[in-house]
Amino acid sequence: MSEILSNIHSPKDLKGLAVNALPDLASELRDFIIDIVSTKEGHLGASLGVVELTIALHYVFDAPHDKIIWDVGHQAYGHKILTGRQNVFSTNRQREGISGFPKRSESEYDTFGVGHSSTSISALLGMAIAAQLQNVNRQHIAVIGDASIVSGMAFEALNHAGATAVNMLIILNDNAIGIDPSVGALKEYFYKLNETKSANNIFAEAFNFTYHGPIDGHDIKALLEKLTEIKAQKGLHFLHIKTTKGKGLKTAEENQVVYHAPGKFDKKTGRLAAVKESGYTKYQDVFGLSLLELAEKNEKIIGITPAMPTGSSLKYMIEALPDRAFDVGIAEQHAVTLSAGLATEGFLPFCVIYSTFLQRAYDQIIHDVALQNLPVVFCIDRAGLVGADGATHQGVFDIAYLNLIPNMQILAPKDAYELRNTLYTLQLNAKNPVAVRYPRGESNITGWRKPFQKLDFNQIESVFQGEKIAVCCTGTLLEQVSEAVRNIGGNEIAAYHFIQIKPLDNNRLVDLSQKYQALITVEEGSVIGGFGSRVCQILAENSLGIPVYNLGVPDEFIEHASTNEQLQMCGLDTESLTTYFQHILNTLK
Repeated sequence: MSEILSNIHSPKDLKGLAVNALPDLASELRDFIIDIVSTKEGHLGASLGVVELTIALHYVFDAPHDKIIWDVGHQAYGHKILTGRQNVFSTNRQREGISGFPKRSESEYDTFGVGHSSTSISALLGMAIAAQLQNVNRQHIAVIGDASIVSGMAFEALNHAGATAVNMLIILNDNAIGIDPSVGALKEYFYKLNETKSANNIFAEAFNFTYHGPIDGHDIKALLEKLTEIKAQKGLHFLHIKTTKGKGLKTAEENQVVYHAPGKFDKKTGRLAAVKESGYTKYQDVFGLSLLELAEKNEKIIGITPAMPTGSSLKYMIEALPDRAFDVGIAEQHAVTLSAGLATEGFLPFCVIYSTFLQRAYDQIIHDVALQNLPVVFCIDRAGLVGADGATHQGVFDIAYLNLIPNMQILAPKDAYELRNTLYTLQLNAKNPVAVRYPRGESNITGWRKPFQKLDFNQIESVFQGEKIAVCCTGTLLEQVSEAVRNIGGNEIAAYHFIQIKPLDNNRLVDLSQKYQALITVEEGSVIGGFGSRVCQILAENSLGIPVYNLGVPDEFIEHASTNEQLQMCGLDTESLTTYFQHILNTLK
């Protein structure tokens, strides 16, 4: 255990240090983060890049009285360690451990829960206005990256803040990268500003903020001087700091995309731990490689992603066909309406967005795409339970929130091969909005890269024959359902896979209800408003009294844990399904 860091249990302890001890503390804090993340995994580069800033903020300001918000939260590990969670940091992102993101219920120092980007300025402005209304004298600080500040929500908040007289400091952590390299005109503007060292910033001053910088974000003394200066002033301030993501670990500085969240690695050399090849392919790569293959033959295909080219594997198309594949930055609303505009001109946009981030563009899905019945294909990556990122990133609501939109078609392939053929089929003649959902992680089959085949989405696949119960499943949970049915054996349980969640074949569902004594629906999504809810509604509309049991994600936010643990928590793992299916069978005997 380090000499200085081991004695820091709160910002009060930090303030007791001499200024000349702070660089040593920064070194120890970096080593501590690297030591834990190298074995426990998590987000690395962003937190390493703001070690000096974290120390300086807690040294100068008086949290939790002064409000500090870390945008997104990838950069908040040092903050957590310095605010009383050093001894439990090894539980980060594990079941019943601390969250990987700031979380209000976890600590009074976590001013606002974050996970999605660009929310910090809006939340902070609300707190600053509240302080003004209550005559409370305090400081309000948001730390936001150059990738996050270009999001529309951040601009909206800056525009409002500029018309107020609150105390507010926006710190721009300018490192030219979010998860992937930053894109857009504003990135170029910040780059030029760093080169010229201009004392004026048209961007900040346009919103009535007093501009400071740019300064070296790794120079603790310079940070302390500037923050102390700003603290003594009232009003709106914008501090521009220049940092290096992954600072202090050479491999993380040199490969910032990989070391955003590198998995396990050697803490001394930085080399990634050897991972035994499974022989399977990640679903995101099945998508990305298949789309490129299709796009090379179909010139109408356009690829679009909001700041996730690597995570979604659209990078393959961006590299090969840069004129027809775009990273638009952290701008989900723009990505969706951009897709709509392209669709009006006869192109077929494949808009790939994580399920949790597609929520941010809900109005655009309804108003700009579905209302006009435009053929946009929403490729919903990370659909379902996502593991250690936890509640802020779960992809469990998309079936429910898309199910109620007219003209929307929802598809959930059962495996990599079916995902590949779904993309192929859609590009043949798509005429309406379509959502294709697939999970995080690896597929369950090898040899998926076979010749394309056209699919009939209306077909309901019979997987197991049975006489008493029909299990109706959608998506990749078919793997767990199939294992559960095999575990029970016999000929009492049938299983059917529905690749198409919307529209459902009403007549076929009526036929199933007349053939079996009970139906069980299984989905990796919200049990309220999802696939099972729609099945129940259809059977009720037809006055069919057969019992229907819905299995899915319960009406609660599922916290961080491994994906397998989360499946167990929701009763969707093989063992839980086996027990449940047997229970329903027993009630029928």
